[in-house]
Amino acid sequence: MSKSINRREFLRHSAGVAGAIAAAPYIVPASVFGQDAPSERITIGMIGTGKQSQHLQRMFMGARGTQVVAGADVDKLKLARSEKMANDHYAKAKADGTWKGFTAYGDFQELLARKDIDAVVIATPDHWHGLNAVYAARAGKDIFCEKPLGHNIVESLAMVRETRRYNRVFQTGSMQRSDNRFRFACELVRNGYIGDIKHIVVNVGGPPIDCDLAGEEVPEYLDWNGWVGPAPMRPYHPELSPHISRDVFPNWRRYKDYGGGGMTDWGAHHFDIAQWGIGMDGDGPVEVIPPDGKDIKALTYLYASGITMTREGRYEGHGNVNGVLFVGSKGKVEVNRGYLKTWPDELKDQKIGTNEVHLYDSRNHYTDWLDAIRTRSKPICDVEIGCSTVLVCLIGNIAYELKRPLKWNPKTNQFVGDNEANRLRGRTMRSPWRI
Repeated sequence: MSKSINRREFLRHSAGVAGAIAAAPYIVPASVFGQDAPSERITIGMIGTGKQSQHLQRMFMGARGTQVVAGADVDKLKLARSEKMANDHYAKAKADGTWKGFTAYGDFQELLARKDIDAVVIATPDHWHGLNAVYAARAGKDIFCEKPLGHNIVESLAMVRETRRYNRVFQTGSMQRSDNRFRFACELVRNGYIGDIKHIVVNVGGPPIDCDLAGEEVPEYLDWNGWVGPAPMRPYHPELSPHISRDVFPNWRRYKDYGGGGMTDWGAHHFDIAQWGIGMDGDGPVEVIPPDGKDIKALTYLYASGITMTREGRYEGHGNVNGVLFVGSKGKVEVNRGYLKTWPDELKDQKIGTNEVHLYDSRNHYTDWLDAIRTRSKPICDVEIGCSTVLVCLIGNIAYELKRPLKWNPKTNQFVGDNEANRLRGRTMRSPWRI
C-alpha cells in the first residue's frame, strides 16, 4: 500500500535519513507556532544579518508554521546578534528556557548546503543578490530577496532564469504591493477613474556615484574580502559596513559597485507601483532620456502606449519626498506610505465594483510568501515582477551615465542598436565568483 509523504519527509528521504538526522535543527513543539503539524513547518535561513535582516527575522520567527534555524554573514557581531534573537525567541519551547537550534555560518554556501532548510531570506547588499539567489535556487531553496532584485540587468535576468529552472517560489521585497493604499491607487488607475493615463511622476533619489572613500583598517570581526565578494576590491570603510552599534542603513547604496543609488533603493518601491498601476508587469518602457539641462528637465521614460514617466525631486502637492503621482485625462492619484490624495477629492472614497479590475490583494508581504510556498504558487511580487521593476531603474541609471537617450526593447531586454549601452547591462565578477 502506498502512502503520501509531506514536504519535510521528502527532504529527509532525498538527503538520506542518516544524514538528515545529523543535520536537523532542534524542532520546537508545534504549540509554539499555534498549529498541529510540525512536519509541515517551513525552516528558514537568513543570508545577511544586518539592519534590515533584523526586521525580517522577527517577522518570520513570528509567522505561523515557520522556524528560523540558521544565519550567514561576514560580520561576526551581526551574526551573533541574529543567533541571540533566535535563541531568545524560541527559548520558551524548552522547559529550562534554553534553545540552541540556530547555526551561524560565515559562508552562505554552507547554509545552502543544509538539506533541512526549505527557504532563505536574502538581506545582503545589492551586489550580492544575484549570487545569493542563483545559488539558493540551484540548492532547491525558496527565496525571499530584499529589493531591488539585482545589482545589474544581467544578474537580474539570471535570477529569473534560475528561479524558473528550479521551480522555486520567489518573493521580491517590494512590500508596497502588500499595502492597501498602493493597491487601491492602482485599481483607480487601472479602472479608468482618472481617464486615460498621460503621465506618471516618480519621486525618488538619483543615480549612484563612484566610491571615493578613504581606506581604513579592517576590524577583526569583519571578513572584508567576503563583504566585497564579486565587486572590485577596494579598501574597507565603515560607511560601507558600519559597526553594529550604528543603527543605520549603510551608505553602500550610494556607490555603483554595490548599489544603484536612490534610483534602485526607493525606485524599487515606487517605479514598481508605477508599473503596477499601468499594467506593465513583465514589460517596460521603450525609451529613456536623461535630462539635458535644456528641453529635458528630468529623466524621462517613454512607453509604447504614449505614456510618459519622469523621475523628479519634487512634484505638485507632495513636496520633496518619495511618492508616485498618476496624471490622467480626468484626474490625478497621488500615493505614498500612509498617504493617498485624489483629484477630484471624492475618488478617494470610490468603491471598486465587483466586475471591475481587482489587483492581487495581499495584506502581509511576508505571510503571502509563506502561503505561496505551501501552495507552490506565485506570490504578489514574483521574481519576474521584481525583475521588470529593477530594469526600469537600471536603464535609467545607464542613461544617466551615458548622458544620452537610449532605445530599449523590453521583450529582449536589450538596448536597440547600442553596443556601448549593452555592455553596461552586466559586470565582470571578481574571481572566483561566477553565475
